[in-house]
Amino acid sequence: MELGSAAIHHVIHPTAAFARDTPSTTTLISAASRDVPWDESQLNPKNRIDSLELPQNPLWRVDGCTGLGTQYYVVPLFVPDAAPLRFDVFIPGAAITSPTLRTLLDINAAFHTKDATRLRRLGISSYIVRVLQVWTEQNGRDTYVNLTKTLPFGSRIIFESLHFDIRQTKVSAVPTYYVERQLIGATRLSQVLDVASELIPKTVDIWDLRIVQESHDSVCLVRMRDDKKGAHAGKLWVMKAMTSSTKYLFVELRNLLQMEPHANIIGRPEYLVTKRCLFGGKMGVVGFLLPYHETGCIRDRLPLMRLCDQLRLEQQLNWAIQLTSATLHLRERCDMFYPDMRLDNVVLTNSQEVVMVDFEQRGVWCEFAAPEVNAIDYVRILASEEPDDANPPIPDQTRAEFVSILDAVCPGWADLQAADNYESPRPHEYPNYNIPWLALDKVEQEAAMVYMLGRVLWCIFEGQSAPQTAVWQSYCYEPDIGFPMYRLTPPDVRDLIERCTRGRRPELSSLITRRGSKLVLRDHEDSSAEEVIKVAREWWQAEVTVAKDYLARRQQHKANGTWDGNHWERPTLTEVLAELEKLKEAHL
Repeated sequence: MELGSAAIHHVIHPTAAFARDTPSTTTLISAASRDVPWDESQLNPKNRIDSLELPQNPLWRVDGCTGLGTQYYVVPLFVPDAAPLRFDVFIPGAAITSPTLRTLLDINAAFHTKDATRLRRLGISSYIVRVLQVWTEQNGRDTYVNLTKTLPFGSRIIFESLHFDIRQTKVSAVPTYYVERQLIGATRLSQVLDVASELIPKTVDIWDLRIVQESHDSVCLVRMRDDKKGAHAGKLWVMKAMTSSTKYLFVELRNLLQMEPHANIIGRPEYLVTKRCLFGGKMGVVGFLLPYHETGCIRDRLPLMRLCDQLRLEQQLNWAIQLTSATLHLRERCDMFYPDMRLDNVVLTNSQEVVMVDFEQRGVWCEFAAPEVNAIDYVRILASEEPDDANPPIPDQTRAEFVSILDAVCPGWADLQAADNYESPRPHEYPNYNIPWLALDKVEQEAAMVYMLGRVLWCIFEGQSAPQTAVWQSYCYEPDIGFPMYRLTPPDVRDLIERCTRGRRPELSSLITRRGSKLVLRDHEDSSAEEVIKVAREWWQAEVTVAKDYLARRQQHKANGTWDGNHWERPTLTEVLAELEKLKEAHL
């Protein structure tokens, strides 16, 4: 089954349990198996792209993508010292109507390929550069420069329809005024975030920064442009900014400013990035600057070290202790939960110490968290499912059932989810927007953090980039085994991981996996889309039933005052840290 929005609805999300066959699904199933008609054949001259080679002197560069292959980070090479205004290219799914063109441009691979190195090998990357080259040359380079001065931060370059002839591809620059409206003015930041004024960092204007690389939809590398910055001349910074859901940006900024420092947690921002907004004239906070760790995240280092036989138990135990100590610090000293525990959010310093980053508290992908978090998240997805052109909604009666469950588990969730602006009132004074975690009490939150920490510990000791193959994202080094299989972990560490991850459920990835850019049954790589959808439907029906039963029991016990938040009797963070320190003494 080809990757795309239909795959999310019919396989990857719990909506698969209630998904109904639609014409779009039927088309998706049959497209791979039917004979290609002459109108779509590559033998037909009209279906040939003149070239997918980069221009000799490209005016643009593609640095990555997200949005499941619909949003691409582009950098204008012809603009000296371009400011990080985040004018990304967006290609809506409806813009590609030809299956042949999808294949030529490797669109299905772009669904899961995020990093620049691999993305630039795909046809879509060259296609974007060539289209932008024509667009820039036709309109004049000054046209783009003028757009940057007249459009708000995070405006979009939209390819409205893709053609074999790149000159026919329509390109539009679309302003996103709503983003700047959501920004908080620099003078009001202390009051809005409830942070002491002395903790508010200095500001730097976005026009005093220049892009070095756009590595994520919310992260890019920048340097100071203004000579007045003196000591920072030439220094690389991580700029965190968002072009949608800015509420998460301000949650992270508030958390970073309020948190008590810890050696293994990213420090407070050194600068706020500001921009004069086009409406109202406020100097809005677009983002903030953090130190750049050139060693990168531990995700790609671990498998490379394993392959080169460089994994050493002393270093692994040090990393495990540092991560656990940082997580315990967040829980006890900062009164926070950390729902984003994965290797992508752990970077290495030059001295090979680990540092936790990403404090949006947004959470991880569906099915990747602790089972109690997953149970609530499944209900949230089903309660908030909305129709779109490709995927009709689940039945109204079914959705109403899950709305009722979620209303009881997390009162006010609908207002929380609908809020776009950080300054909008949050019901019950919720500190953030993560519905599944907000529904947990503090004991449950710690138990869920221990679970996710256990899976990260497994990655560290097994030298894997992730505990399971993710269908929505591929890595340079994919895991070659999945949790809870073991090959390298010492028995006593393995025992600790097993106790940390008590209560785990079977994973969909044990039945369905990604092979290249297709979803297939793990034991039958030639499986049809119909077979994949059937297996996913049955698996999700069982998991949704388990989730409903669990939440019903939980609510009943809570009403009776007999609920134990540590339902699966996992060790506490304090106990995990003590055991790891004893293991280090025993092994070293």
